[in-house]
Amino acid sequence: MEFQTITISQYLKEKGMEFVERNGEIVTRCVFNDCDADSRANEAHLYFDAETGQYDCKKCGEQGNIITLARHLGDTLEDVAKEKTQPSKKRKKNGITITDVERCHKALPDRIREYLHDRGITDELISHFKLGWGEFYGSQWITIPIKDIDGNFSFFKLRRDPDQETEDGKYRFYPAGSKATLFGWDMLKGNTDMIVICEGEFDAILLTSLGIPTLTSTAGAGTFKDEWIPHLKNLKNIHICFDKDDAGAKGVEKLVAQLDTHLSKTAIHQITLPDRMTDGKDVTDYITKHNGNPDELLKECSKQVAGRQPIDTSKFKPLTSDDVVRVLGLTIKKDEENKLITFLCALSAYTEQSQFNLSFNAPSSTGKSFIPMEVSTLFPTEDVMKLGDCSPKAFFHEQGEYDKESNTMLVDLSRKILIFLDQPHNSLLERLRSLLSHDQKEMISKITDKNRKGGNQTKTVILRGYPAVIFCSAGLKIDEQESTRFILLSPQTSQEKLRFSIQEKIKKESDYETYRDDLNANPERALLKERIEAIKDEAIDEIRIENPELIEQEFFSKRAKLKPRHQRDIGRLMGLTKIFALLNVWFREREGSTIVATKEDFEEALKLWNKISESQEYNLPPYVYELYKDVIVPAYDEKNAFGLAADPSGITRKEILQKHYEVYGRMVQDWQMRQQIIPMLETAGLISQDPDPDDKRRILITPTDKLTTSTDSEKDIVSDTGDVGTISL
Repeated sequence: MEFQTITISQYLKEKGMEFVERNGEIVTRCVFNDCDADSRANEAHLYFDAETGQYDCKKCGEQGNIITLARHLGDTLEDVAKEKTQPSKKRKKNGITITDVERCHKALPDRIREYLHDRGITDELISHFKLGWGEFYGSQWITIPIKDIDGNFSFFKLRRDPDQETEDGKYRFYPAGSKATLFGWDMLKGNTDMIVICEGEFDAILLTSLGIPTLTSTAGAGTFKDEWIPHLKNLKNIHICFDKDDAGAKGVEKLVAQLDTHLSKTAIHQITLPDRMTDGKDVTDYITKHNGNPDELLKECSKQVAGRQPIDTSKFKPLTSDDVVRVLGLTIKKDEENKLITFLCALSAYTEQSQFNLSFNAPSSTGKSFIPMEVSTLFPTEDVMKLGDCSPKAFFHEQGEYDKESNTMLVDLSRKILIFLDQPHNSLLERLRSLLSHDQKEMISKITDKNRKGGNQTKTVILRGYPAVIFCSAGLKIDEQESTRFILLSPQTSQEKLRFSIQEKIKKESDYETYRDDLNANPERALLKERIEAIKDEAIDEIRIENPELIEQEFFSKRAKLKPRHQRDIGRLMGLTKIFALLNVWFREREGSTIVATKEDFEEALKLWNKISESQEYNLPPYVYELYKDVIVPAYDEKNAFGLAADPSGITRKEILQKHYEVYGRMVQDWQMRQQIIPMLETAGLISQDPDPDDKRRILITPTDKLTTSTDSEKDIVSDTGDVGTISL
């Protein structure tokens, strides 16, 4: 039998919703959000077809029918069925619905509204937080709707009528038996800076309206559950502001001890309201009666009482690239340029938009993941995201915070370090292209999930912020659209480097506990870790370079011919300059959250860039470019008597594989040579492929004449001597 519903007018009447019916349409105020909050008394925007029940909000765009409306209001199909088999459920079991919230909100009397105004809570705040009025337990109460961590209405916190006696308590929960929770869960979403914990919902509403993220326990000052504390772990600072009375003082003491036990990396502050408050005892009185302001509250009235102490930056001295390389060399042997630029990449996360990205491309077991993993141990663990094989959908679900009300998944990557380990493909990078190239700071994407009934459900994903990204892959070939967004690197594989690495591994694994203790006791390494924390605390947004025309002059002087990729390379060179300045933030000119890079920063950046730029010129991983120089060119020269052969001949892949084994002492896979290395070198213009005139089935590979015979002065690359001349910035 076909399912039939009651009419939309009948359903609205059952829900107690006021509406106007005219010309076959029913009009009422929108129940999906606050879009009608600023509408006039006789104005509404939610339109229904009186016959079909289809609706369309002309203001916010919500669309659907009587069934989707019922689900939104917490009802079931049974509640809108034409033939009902059981009584309609007016309320979710053990909870409240949006209908309950709206009914109480509309019933708020003027005298209570004035009472709230006196406490600094405006009509806009009343509307936003859906404060209301209702009869419960035989008395009249102010209703404060409380949401759970997922944003769903959970219960009412009831505050007794201020004009009545409080013979049976000032506050209660409805329904009875509701469990205490936090009021202000949404203040923690994407927040890594600070939060204020206050004593009541009205105080929290007022402070939030002043731009101060605030939350409170719905059970008062004496109750803060241990299960809530893990949600505060990413905060740098927590300020506790309880009432100025004995109960408040005891509550602060208890909460400080509780937070200090679990949050060793968070600074805990106590806010003591000023002595000039001779009348009034809470933060609302401070704001409304005593001209309080956020700056005084969080600076002059707040004192750190527990947790991580501010880092003494006077202990730091200016660092050079050699200083950093020396510390990194404690665990990473050789690979000086690779480990330095990996460190700078990770450090670049602590800027607003000066981040850059790295891609380690090399065969398996060459240590491409080891360098970024080892460097990451110097950085705060909460800032490093390490991912193995990960699809875009899995990444969004694992890293995102889902907002059920808006059906959006927020993935906040601001000031994060993403390390992709041994990724077999680039599908996730393709979805992150805009973030990697800094096109948009907030990007919207769509994903499709299966719902409970097996159908498809679309979710909106919001990607926010610019992370520093390090990509590690055994695949040598990387899509051009991705490669243009990365500096391409490969670990060294020299015999000397391998010998040092093996010796270090033996030392580490023979007695790991002693190895770890010795490493942690190293004063330079400990100081570098502390320096990174202090740089993060400085909250630098922008890094400015003075006299950019001098950088322009230096860049052009080394390049006789410009290539399209130089537009990207100059950005990377300037990015390195900025991060060298960030490394020495306390010794640079500063204006607010902006610092100024110096001549020394550019010289350090140029010295490093000169050592890695040659392979970057051809958009090749260094491993592939070194193979070209160490294997293909020598094999070709030897076959043709170093240019003395009368009729030069190209070399075969088999000859390249043989030479590779001779040079490196290991084989390279034929498929990798055929499918990845040779095509990349040909695309870069370093080789040509032609059929063997004596055997058309064979392909002969010939290095380009220019690169095999030219002198350094003829190559359109920067010299790797590191000589930058005299520059004044």
